[in-house]
Amino acid sequence: MEARIHGKVIVITGATSGIGQIAATRLAALGARIIVVARDPGRADATLSALREAGPNLAHSAHIADLSILAEMARVGREIAAAEPRIDVLINNAGNVFPTRQVTPDGLERTFATNHMAYFVLTRELRERLIASAPARIVNTASAAHIGRRLDFDDLQLTRGFSTMTAYGRSKLANILFTRELARRLAGTGVTANCLHPGFVATGLGQRSGGIFGLMVRFSMLFAGRPERGAQTIVHLASSPDVASVSGAYFISSREAEPSPAARDDVAARRLWEESARIAGYAD
Repeated sequence: MEARIHGKVIVITGATSGIGQIAATRLAALGARIIVVARDPGRADATLSALREAGPNLAHSAHIADLSILAEMARVGREIAAAEPRIDVLINNAGNVFPTRQVTPDGLERTFATNHMAYFVLTRELRERLIASAPARIVNTASAAHIGRRLDFDDLQLTRGFSTMTAYGRSKLANILFTRELARRLAGTGVTANCLHPGFVATGLGQRSGGIFGLMVRFSMLFAGRPERGAQTIVHLASSPDVASVSGAYFISSREAEPSPAARDDVAARRLWEESARIAGYAD
């Protein structure tokens, strides 16, 4: 594994805490150069310090962007594509959960924007660089929270009947459907796309929220597993030769698993792609 990943360039979002930070640090220790996309400059600097300790002399770097805003998603993608001659792995891991319905400057429900559209736009901006670097990989962090959810294409922004868990579960369903359609569109390019459920592990997700919601999240984390477990599946999909030819799959504990029937709906996956491209202003 070390021989295969040494010198690889890996772009990762959501790497300033939790499973993303652990995965990034492990990949740096295996010899990969890590490019972090983060919202907070201070936390990005702290993550870079950890990466330099784990993988010294590898020129790890950070780009700052708010991944809930379409223009910021596109800007950071273009900046990375312009700065990096090659990208071997893209890990879309950033995500959040919100106690109330919030709307971004683009008019999008914030969970949908942060957890799905950021994956879509950043991948779109880095797609050509990944194809040119093939064999390359895309890893998307999803969740078993998708089970029991279906997308409402007449109300993707949850203007009716918003609930925190509905918004989060639908965004994680979108991650899996996006991965399936992405894998279909990348077939024959040498770039694979897979997604994963990290397990119920302790993360920073929602813990900085105030009020009763924040208290509930922090209490639930007392019973969560160690984040290293979820990080291991990310590392596996990003680096293991065992999955080099696998694409469009969903993994739990580093093993391929079957998501819900709604997450295997290729018609919905194609429609989500088309809606996402329209929202982001892409022709494809």
